Amino acid sequence: MRHYTRPFRGFLHELAGIWTQMAIDLVLYQPDIAQNTGTLLRFGACFGVAVHVIHPTGFPFSRASLRRAGLDYLDLVELFEHNSFAAFEEYRQQAGRRLVLGTTKAANGAYDFAYRGDDLIMVGRESAGVPDEVADRADARVRLPMRENLRSINVALAGALLIGEAKRQTDQFKDLK
Repeated sequence: MRHYTRPFRGFLHELAGIWTQMAIDLVLYQPDIAQNTGTLLRFGACFGVAVHVIHPTGFPFSRASLRRAGLDYLDLVELFEHNSFAAFEEYRQQAGRRLVLGTTKAANGAYDFAYRGDDLIMVGRESAGVPDEVADRADARVRLPMRENLRSINVALAGALLIGEAKRQTDQFKDLK
C-alpha cells in the first residue's frame, strides 16, 4: 500500500491566507464518529488549528460527509489526511515535530505539562483510544483530570481542552479576537 499525506485545502482557506506555520496541530487517530470529527474541524477553523486525520475512519470520509458534520467551516480549516499511522509518522519525523498523546492512561496531567509551540496533539478513537504500538511512539502522554470511576470524556471535548491549554501556554491566542 502506498502511504500518503495529503492536505485537504479549500479555495476559501487559500483566500483567507490562514495556513498554519508550525503551530500546534490536532491529530485524530482513526476517528469513529463523523459528528465528533466535524466538531473538531469547526474548532480547528475557529482557533486556527490544523487538523490531521489518520485513516481509516469509522465513517465515509468524503467532502460531503465532512461538510454535513463540519457545517460550513470545511473550507476554513487546514486538514491533512494520512492513509495510515505509518504515513503520519513519516510526515512527523520529516517535520521534526513532537507527538503528545491525550490518554486516560497517562501519568502526566495535561495542565502540568510544558507544551511547545509546534506540538502535534493526538486524541484516539472514540471506541478504543490508540493501540499500544501507537502510544509507544508518542514523545509524551498527558491526561485530563476527571472524577474517579468515570471512563473518559468525549473525544471532541478532550481535543478542544488539550489544544486550548497548549495554545494558552505557548501564547497562540494572541492573534484571535
